[in-house]
Amino acid sequence: MKRIETSDYHPLYFLAALGAGGLTVTFFLYFLFLVPHPGTPMVTADDLLALWRTGPEWLRPLLLLGVAGLLIMASLHLRLLVWNLLHYRRWRRSAFYERLRAGNKDVALMALPLTLTMSINVLFVVGSVMVPGLWDYAEYLFPGVLAVLLALGVWALKLYGGYLTRLVTTGSFDFIGNANLGQMMPIFAFAMIAVAFAAPGAMSQNQVVNAVGLFFAIFFLSLSALLGLVKLVVGVQAMLRHGISEAAAPSLWILIPILTLSGITLVRMIMGLHHAFDLETPRPALFVLTSVILSLEILFGLLGYVVMRRLGYFRDYVAGDLHSPGAYSLICPGVAFFVFGWFWIMFGLVGNGLVTPLTPAFFVLLLPLLFVQWKSLETLLRLNRKLLRKQPSACCAGV
Repeated sequence: MKRIETSDYHPLYFLAALGAGGLTVTFFLYFLFLVPHPGTPMVTADDLLALWRTGPEWLRPLLLLGVAGLLIMASLHLRLLVWNLLHYRRWRRSAFYERLRAGNKDVALMALPLTLTMSINVLFVVGSVMVPGLWDYAEYLFPGVLAVLLALGVWALKLYGGYLTRLVTTGSFDFIGNANLGQMMPIFAFAMIAVAFAAPGAMSQNQVVNAVGLFFAIFFLSLSALLGLVKLVVGVQAMLRHGISEAAAPSLWILIPILTLSGITLVRMIMGLHHAFDLETPRPALFVLTSVILSLEILFGLLGYVVMRRLGYFRDYVAGDLHSPGAYSLICPGVAFFVFGWFWIMFGLVGNGLVTPLTPAFFVLLLPLLFVQWKSLETLLRLNRKLLRKQPSACCAGV
């Protein structure tokens, strides 16, 4: 990856690392849902090794492919993260940082806690798959994870609090320049923090750790829902009045990852309340929950696709000569749809006996998810070649 000029850098470049981190998780889901792991809530290296030893010969290349994809994407995530942190450090000391802070565009700084929270997820899944016996020490790791997440949550609240306070006290919100859903980046970040808190809340066997994780998951999910409702109304009103620009069109898809993170948080909360607080949840409720969320994702996905096709976004910013780090926001919706598609199949359909794993019907349902995963990976690699290996001539257009 090439070093770019400070004037060309933008915090939205963190979305490249975020997308690579999300793709890491997509490879992990094959193991999570298809490899038996009766002794732990998530698949571990011990489960993979057991399958390697006792499973059929034809399965071994698939295991190697899955592990290789996971490790390659995790390495790319960390590389892009370091690249961004180095560039951000220089950019933050420049006049361009102050210029961003002076306008409504400083909401893009929320991409930092958003991406760093994803890094925790990446390290967690890589450790689970690659380190035998790690789960034996999980209860010792959970408090540390909660502490790191709390620090990221406080940082995100501080960033957004300063931004919101300035808007409320000065009334300087630009409705014309923000006739899109880009202002929902903080909601995305808070939803990501919520789902991360929900992980120890769902998996820990210590009720105190469980309760702490669930409380902060509820806190950040509630904040995300409240702010999301406000920002959605403001953004839609501004778009209906002023229209959405071509460069900002991908923001229509930001609701897809927000819905996915919110849905997974709710599923994890249900699981945590079940084993720690004896909550009995009927399986049909999970079918309804996952179906509602997946339906909304499909609706917003189709709307965003039609608008971007009509505006020529894919032609100009993905395949064409126009450069914008905002194009990386195309990756997370694809990743999110893939992830929640798995949750819908496993918790909504398989969990209710509607589909049996590894049957023809099961693989038919997986086909659109595989297509979305491939297109997300292809788009990320294409944007990396376009934006990070060549000096952009018109970087940050429209962001």
